[in-house]
Amino acid sequence: MKNRIEAAFNQLAEIYEHSVDTASLFNTELERPAMLKCLPNNLNNMQVLDAGCAAGWYTNELVGRGAKVVATDLSPKMVEAAKRRVGSKVEVRCLDLSVDLPFTDNSFDIILSSLALHYLEDWRKTFAEFQRILKPSGFLLFSVHHPFMDIQLSQNGEYYLTELIIDQWNKNGQKVEVPFYRRPLQSVINDTLAYFTIEKITEPQPTTVFKRKSPEKYEKLMSNPHFLIVKAVNNK
Repeated sequence: MKNRIEAAFNQLAEIYEHSVDTASLFNTELERPAMLKCLPNNLNNMQVLDAGCAAGWYTNELVGRGAKVVATDLSPKMVEAAKRRVGSKVEVRCLDLSVDLPFTDNSFDIILSSLALHYLEDWRKTFAEFQRILKPSGFLLFSVHHPFMDIQLSQNGEYYLTELIIDQWNKNGQKVEVPFYRRPLQSVINDTLAYFTIEKITEPQPTTVFKRKSPEKYEKLMSNPHFLIVKAVNNK
């Protein structure tokens, strides 16, 4: 399955680089504004891991706030796109988040992971590694699909299971099968709490720009959550 996920995002890399990162309202006017509110404006000299960087939008934003960033993605094509965006300012690596991570203990002040962790079937190993490489005072900020949204895509309707979903994306007229794993809300919360202290939960709502550009989708998102954001402090 990991190979299928990598292949899907290799296929999507050019679209992310030239379209999604600027034109997708679900990114620009829903997930990103809420995530950025959870970050300090000044990240001067902070060591930050962008875990699942895609085409490097967050990577560039973190650098702009003064952070020293290491960015990673499973997709080699996404890594190439991120490198084009940030140049030599950042170390960008092709990396699988489900295995031992090649960083020393207490390496990072912040780990940011935007819409990446739901591609892992079992993320407890990942959380353990995140805890290890975060400084004792550091925090993890991640976003995933909201379980209430994902259950609508379920084939078996068994909410309490972790289930593989093969989603059909249509990006710029290109159809791509994107596999991911949905899980119940209690798994998101309890798996995080096994390694971190949760500081804040956010269910982002669309901005007024979203309302102006897509009023029908705006109204739906105002009553049906789409993403879930968790900010959690290292408890080691």
